[in-house]
Parts: sequence; structure tokens; C-alpha cells
Amino acid sequence: MRICIPTIDDRGQHAELCEHFGSAPYFTIYDPETDAYETVNNADHDHEHGTCHPMDNLKSKGIDCVVCRGLGRRALEKLNSSGIKVFRTDGPTVGDVVENFSAKKLSEIDAENACQNHKCH
Repeated sequence: MRICIPTIDDRGQHAELCEHFGSAPYFTIYDPETDAYETVNNADHDHEHGTCHPMDNLKSKGIDCVVCRGLGRRALEKLNSSGIKVFRTDGPTVGDVVENFSAKKLSEIDAENACQNHKCH
């Protein structure tokens, strides 16, 4: 299970979370099987609302789920249609997310509780 977490920096387990999936400058990917962190640059992070394509940077990374503070409905639908589940967190760092994910303390995001705009949280 490879977990993708949108972050504002590239400090592995100490990376701080970005407020919104598509606007994240980086994606930190955690693999619990190997306890390894990988950082992917989101070249599309500076986009107009509704025009982001973060999966272009993640297609080859084999992610199984995304854990984020928020994302829009279209991004959620694209991820879900690819078999990727999305969970909400309020944790400040990747390490907090990993801990809460392992403890099954995160709730899944669905179409009804996805963000309506970039200032939703």
C-alpha cells in the first residue's frame, strides 16, 4: 500500500502538509512495507482552480491511496475511478498522517464532503 500525501516541502516524514491536494508543491509517498519515503515534485501546483492535473506526476508511482486535508470533487472522482481511495486528515506532518493511517483514524472523503473551492478549510 503506497500512500500519497500532498506536502509543502520535501522533508520525508517531517514534511508539512499542504492545505489542498492539487496545489501541493510536492507529493510525499510513503511505503509502509519498506518504511521508505519518496518525494515527487508537482510541476502543476500553480494552476487556476479546476485546471490541475496532479495525477500526471503520479501515474508511474503506484499509489494506492491519497491522504490530504482537502481536494475537489473532480480530483476525487478521477482518483476513485483509478481505484485510489482518498482519506481526510488534519495532521500537520507526514509522520502524523502515517501514524493516524496505521491506526485507522482517518475518514474517507466522498463526493458529498469534497471541497467546493480552494478556501474550503
